[in-house]
Amino acid sequence: MEETVSTTYLGELRTEAIHVKSGNELITDAPIDNKGKGEAFSPTDLLATSLGSCMLTIMGISAMEHGFNIDGTRVKIWKIMESNPRRVGEIKIELTFPKKNYSEKEKKFIEKAAFTCPVNLSLHPDLKKTITFNY
Repeated sequence: MEETVSTTYLGELRTEAIHVKSGNELITDAPIDNKGKGEAFSPTDLLATSLGSCMLTIMGISAMEHGFNIDGTRVKIWKIMESNPRRVGEIKIELTFPKKNYSEKEKKFIEKAAFTCPVNLSLHPDLKKTITFNY
């Protein structure tokens, strides 16, 4: 099986990750509050970003399968760190939909998809997730 991502430590708390199939590159940098420069996504930023992007993707699949779309939907993400041990303690997700007249049935498809995305299901249950849907 071919690897999904190949990551290299560049020094000074920075990494370069390459998505093997596409060749897309991503730089991470340690955050300022953890000895880094904060000049790129931190690994924990990517964790929070993965949750938001996964929710949007799975909601988009569900919408497509049920004959509507969520095009233009935006997500704002807040990552709240804890210490002792240092970890992500909470991720806040605020989803804002440009279309304001989804049916109750469509809203149920959207919300079920969001909560059953693979990233959400992979995160530890102790990680608090606060999800807001703004229709």
